[in-house]
Amino acid sequence: MRIAFVSVAATLGLALASCGQGADGTENSAGLQQTAQGEGEQRVGELPGEVGEAGATPLEERVATIGLLNKRNNLTQDFEMRPGEVREAGPVILRLASCERTAPWEMPQETGAFVQLDVLERGQSQHTRVFSGWLFKDSPSLNVVEHPIYDVWVKDCAMRFPGEPAEAG
Repeated sequence: MRIAFVSVAATLGLALASCGQGADGTENSAGLQQTAQGEGEQRVGELPGEVGEAGATPLEERVATIGLLNKRNNLTQDFEMRPGEVREAGPVILRLASCERTAPWEMPQETGAFVQLDVLERGQSQHTRVFSGWLFKDSPSLNVVEHPIYDVWVKDCAMRFPGEPAEAG
């Protein structure tokens, strides 16, 4: 009979833990669960040592490399930007809202960035938004910047996942 009780208690504890509650049915205001031995707190669903809530690099620590091409003079520029950053290059304003790449264990591998492109056209006094959306490194035809003079593309999104080795550099 004791074995059955332990099994039911363990099952109940797991069921409550998956709901964000401790085995005793309590949860503190920060969404943290006390361990059974009282050795500390751990966010529900988070592995020890995980980075960030989703287990990836926080948005403010990511760095995207965005390429800009001026088709008139065939000049390209690379911009290393963090999410929220805005860069101006002549009549172009480039904004990076976010960048992302798939985890190393997921297939297919993809790198993307949410970019906004504003251009000051000749004879105009204000910039016009010509593109706002996700651009993908290996699938540039999924979402295309349609402008006669400027083209923008994603080259990289530097970020780490838990357990992924740091890049040598």
